[in-house]
Amino acid sequence: MRRLALVLLLAACTPAQQDQIAQDAAKQAVRPVLAEQFPGIPLEPAIDCIIENASRDEILILAADAVTGPTASTIEVMSAITRRPATIECIATEGLPALLAGF
Repeated sequence: MRRLALVLLLAACTPAQQDQIAQDAAKQAVRPVLAEQFPGIPLEPAIDCIIENASRDEILILAADAVTGPTASTIEVMSAITRRPATIECIATEGLPALLAGF
C-alpha cells in the first residue's frame, strides 16, 4: 500500500522530479538507521554515498519505508548497499574527512 501511494505520487512528476522525490524520501528512511547504528558518523556524507550507490528499486523501497518509518526491510536494503565496494570507497573518501574535521 505504501509503495502504491508513492508510485501514484511519482507518476504525476517528470522523470527528474520523480528521482529527486524518491531520493529525498529514501534519505529520510536512511538517516535514523545510520544515526542509531553508527553514532558519531557524519550522516550527510554517508547518506549521500548510500543513495548514490542504490539501484532505482532500492531507492523506491527506502522511499516507501520513509512513509511509515524504518523497518527491517530498510536495514536489509541498507546493509546490501553499504557492503558494495563503491559505497565503502565513497564513505571512506567522503565521510572520513568529514569525521576527522570534527576532531
